[in-house]
Amino acid sequence: MAGNVDRPLRPIRENQRTSSISESEYEIVNDTGNMGYDIPISAQMSRRDNRKLWELNYQEAAIFLQEGENNDKFYTHPRNCNALPAYQIAHHQWFQVLDLAAALGLLLLAACERPAVPFLTLPVGVHGSLEILGQLILALQLAIKMRWLGWKTFIKHKRTSIKSFTLAIMFIESVVVLIRQTNHFRVTRALRPLFLIDTHYFRGVRRISRQILMSLPPILELIFLLMFFILIFSILGFYLFSQVANDTYFSTLQDSFVSLFVLLTTANFPDVMMPAYASSRFNAAFFIVYLALVLYFLMNLLLAVVYDTFSNLEKRKLKRLYFHKRIGCQHAFKLLVTKQDSNTVNIRNFIGMLRYLRPKKKRLDAYLIFKTLNKSRSGRLSMEEFYGVYSVLDLQWQPKQEEFKIWSSNFRYPFNFIFKKLNEFVNWRGFEGFIYLVIAVNFAWILEETISLSRENIDVKHYNFTITWASIIFICIYTLEASIKILGKGPVEYFTTGWDLFDFLVTVTSVVGLLGEYFNDSFFYITVLRPFRLLRLFKVKRSYRDVLGTLFVLFSRLISLVVVIMLVYYFFAIVGMECFLYVDLRNCCKNTSVEDFYRFTNDSRTQGYYYLNDFSNIMISGVTLFELTVVNNWFIIM
Repeated sequence: MAGNVDRPLRPIRENQRTSSISESEYEIVNDTGNMGYDIPISAQMSRRDNRKLWELNYQEAAIFLQEGENNDKFYTHPRNCNALPAYQIAHHQWFQVLDLAAALGLLLLAACERPAVPFLTLPVGVHGSLEILGQLILALQLAIKMRWLGWKTFIKHKRTSIKSFTLAIMFIESVVVLIRQTNHFRVTRALRPLFLIDTHYFRGVRRISRQILMSLPPILELIFLLMFFILIFSILGFYLFSQVANDTYFSTLQDSFVSLFVLLTTANFPDVMMPAYASSRFNAAFFIVYLALVLYFLMNLLLAVVYDTFSNLEKRKLKRLYFHKRIGCQHAFKLLVTKQDSNTVNIRNFIGMLRYLRPKKKRLDAYLIFKTLNKSRSGRLSMEEFYGVYSVLDLQWQPKQEEFKIWSSNFRYPFNFIFKKLNEFVNWRGFEGFIYLVIAVNFAWILEETISLSRENIDVKHYNFTITWASIIFICIYTLEASIKILGKGPVEYFTTGWDLFDFLVTVTSVVGLLGEYFNDSFFYITVLRPFRLLRLFKVKRSYRDVLGTLFVLFSRLISLVVVIMLVYYFFAIVGMECFLYVDLRNCCKNTSVEDFYRFTNDSRTQGYYYLNDFSNIMISGVTLFELTVVNNWFIIM
């Protein structure tokens, strides 16, 4: 790609990046030779042109390493100098943020469109114009991508083709909405999460979504087997129990299948069994055998298949990613060697490449990265050593003498002495023990106060919560602790330590609650902040801290899966709104077993409240879907 002097990877202006290579680097620039593409170098080639060619090699090598790191297909690599500007724009941080903002904006428009959240309603012209604006931004991203890939590669790239087709349909639909100035049946809005999944910052979500799709075949096979057994038992149940008096669960084959499908989640057990059980105690054997086979065997087998499939896909993904990175290293390595030495990369070429791969890295950091990779201590990187570049790119170093150096060491006397003593004090076990004692006493005080209020049957919403000296003392101690730790440890260390930051947030919440009680003692919701002080009990015992720490670690790793679940909710919420928007559930289901659940009267004691589970807007639809996910009584909503 950079192998033709007449057609370099990108056009370079007269003064572009000429200062990026110092005079001391001219020796390396003079050794130009690309073993990957065999760049012909003329003896009369100027020093400036030589420098340009090396800069092109550095940049292309960095692009190969980025493609290996991001798991991008190498066939999407920029083809020539004309494709490079589009590639740079598409991978620029600000453009990626713009792409993310457009995708998020389209998702959030569901709250403003029909049926809208009451306080977020927008006219059709406004939300239609915003939708087209977001779609045009996404179309711009696709146009830039086509410029960089070329139309053949663009079509070959499946994800990009699907995104383009979906965007075209949605754009036509948006134009129709603007022209008609009214909304219609728009189930295609459910496809908006595709745009968010395709963004740079959601590549983790994209990988999980891809794994879910790849794992579907074996899972669907077992689900088909599960449905087959349910159908067999449905037929058997129809013949056995359709004539039982007052048994509406098996009166028809359809009712029988639905009843047993609900029984699979145990949501209607033992209600579904009781009419048949009342007719004959031996009928319980049917339900016991069904649950043992379908629920405890096949469902657990399904979970095992899901786990095994995901585990195998994860292993294959890590294996492919490992070799993908090595291929990226091989391509980059060929661009950094010289004709004089085609087997190793010198430090100057490595640092030159790192300027493009990690522009914010200091020269000292780049040198330390090179020394870390150069285990042979030869001063040049072999191919095997270069393979480890991904594992050291984001390492950080600090001088050994500063490892135990506190933040105030450079202060003048007596401030350095005072802050040093504060640092020793906050690290003293007696100080930590005193704080734990205060937390325990605070817990006992809040518990005693709450028990007293509950015994007196006080209406807490209208109770006059007045500030007490106990609250002031506890919060003053917490505030003093935070202040001493900030001064002793230093702001940087304090606010970058997880538990210290946790303590600070709890302390701030406590102070806000105290101020709220002081300025507005009738404001009930301020008192809700009181129990947050008890969160510090997690620090009393190491095992408690480990539990909370494990929660944070798991949350950070499962956040992509949580986003996938939320996007699935969004998809079904849109479909539910389009299909069931005008279904009024108040006093519905007359003469059925679930009639009482949907009763709507002026007397709150006889209300069923299940009529609230509808699809009137995106927020309520999400709550309804969550209730269905929790399983309990989900069949009533169905």
